[in-house]
Amino acid sequence: MEFSNLHKARYGYQPKLPAIFKEAVPNVVLEMGDKTRAVSDHDELSALFKHSYGKPIVRFVKGRNEKSDRVLNVGVILSGGQAPGGHNVIAGLFDGLKKGNPASRLYGFLGGPSGLIGAKYVEIDAALVELYRNTGGFDMIGSGRTKIETPEQFAASLETAKRLDLHALVIIGGDDSNTNAALLTEYFIEKGSGVQVIGCPKTIDGDLKHEHIEASFGFDTAVKTYGELIGNIARDANSAKKYWHFIKLMGRAASHIALEAALQTHPNICFISEEVEARRLSLSDVVGEICDTVIKRAENGENFGVILIPEGLVEFIPEIKALISELNEIMAKFKTEFEEIRSFQGHCAWLERKLSRPSLVLFESFPEEIARQLLLDRDPHGNVQVSRIETEKLLMHLTEKRLAGMKVSGAYNGEFAAIGHFFGYEGRSAFPSNFDADYCYSLGFSAFFLIASGLTGYISSVSNLSAPATEWVPGGVPITMLMNMEQRKGKKKPVIRKALVDLDGEPFKAFAALRSELALKTCFKYPGSIQYFGPPEICDITTISLQLEHRGAFRKAVRT
Repeated sequence: MEFSNLHKARYGYQPKLPAIFKEAVPNVVLEMGDKTRAVSDHDELSALFKHSYGKPIVRFVKGRNEKSDRVLNVGVILSGGQAPGGHNVIAGLFDGLKKGNPASRLYGFLGGPSGLIGAKYVEIDAALVELYRNTGGFDMIGSGRTKIETPEQFAASLETAKRLDLHALVIIGGDDSNTNAALLTEYFIEKGSGVQVIGCPKTIDGDLKHEHIEASFGFDTAVKTYGELIGNIARDANSAKKYWHFIKLMGRAASHIALEAALQTHPNICFISEEVEARRLSLSDVVGEICDTVIKRAENGENFGVILIPEGLVEFIPEIKALISELNEIMAKFKTEFEEIRSFQGHCAWLERKLSRPSLVLFESFPEEIARQLLLDRDPHGNVQVSRIETEKLLMHLTEKRLAGMKVSGAYNGEFAAIGHFFGYEGRSAFPSNFDADYCYSLGFSAFFLIASGLTGYISSVSNLSAPATEWVPGGVPITMLMNMEQRKGKKKPVIRKALVDLDGEPFKAFAALRSELALKTCFKYPGSIQYFGPPEICDITTISLQLEHRGAFRKAVRT
């Protein structure tokens, strides 16, 4: 493994912890809150999770816990896509275990949940942890997207836990992964195994959020990484003054990344998928809004600009959502028939007999490369893989086509040249920001204290995140509190509800107040690269969204 100078320097960074975690382990106890309810579907969920539903929110306070320093064997899983800071969750968990009792052991399951099912693991010792402190990626033990669903998979998971004499299992992942944690909790309780299960909130999309979970880790680093790239492009656009840059950003279900990036960089246009759906904007409406801005800026002699597009935008535009839904259903129902057709032209002819008239007209209006992307292999849920649809190129093509027509009619006299970008993987494994390094380390420590306190079915939490780390408030939130019932593959299943952009929330309102001016004026901001060394107001700063959310919560508290 080759180490850069930054890599070497980051090894020496000591993450900051909430004040309570600086106490000796036996001096930290739980403070229990009131019993909780799920976000919806209370009766169904309480029946499904009869052993683990309705537990109280907890936080850690000073006290005396005589059992917290016992020897523990704990397993840890990295699940789903990479997010900066995952290694620090493991480091915090490891250091917490060793602080509690040096004889405690930590096992890492290789390749995600499949490592638990197949009993593929490595013991994580001090030497291994030291190689990965404060680094990005999930390469310490790898990750995977296997879902533990079948009776055989649950039984194999328990068998592995028994083989290692595990007291607890920590699952680091997003909404699907922590849903799995809730299901494993219930299964382990039913089998009388005594194996505790704790989750940790991970996703760069920022959609694993709740009143009591202020942020999912990795979001801070990812949006700052994208912010630097967008700022660089904006500066180039303002220098060359001849290109419109269409930038697609990660975020299938929620537009938190696009919103935060807009607050950081002040693009001319930023679409928020949740607003597009709420306003029921058609594809023509979206293109129309782009053209209006292009025309007005051209009248000021500015034939350039920056447009931010969430990855999942197409699924929020009503007619495209209907088309995708039809394609998913048809391709699942006639899977063999579809796969026997070898050419794109053959697929198009076949779809003429299957699609509704409005969906067929829309499908045929797309450039061939976009239409091909709509027919690519489905994900494990049977849905189109929207990250592979080049939405930025679709909007570039339709904008160019409409402006060409307006030029002929004399309604537009500017110049339009567009360049497309997609920023996704660039942010998933970056060196974690100081915030994510600290936050993840605290989440790992919190997971240890939840285990040491005998809890199961909780997700590790740390709140008051816009304050200095010493003032953070660690604790735990029952996973079932975050859940609802949703249709998956034709059946209602318990899942953690994704947190979408709140159109009444402070971050969106702050952006909405700016965008009329941003559309017409060139007022780009250039956030620059993530800073790791220097004054706290530069190095430890949180996202603008988190700052605004805390400000809004404070105002609400004052009013009530």
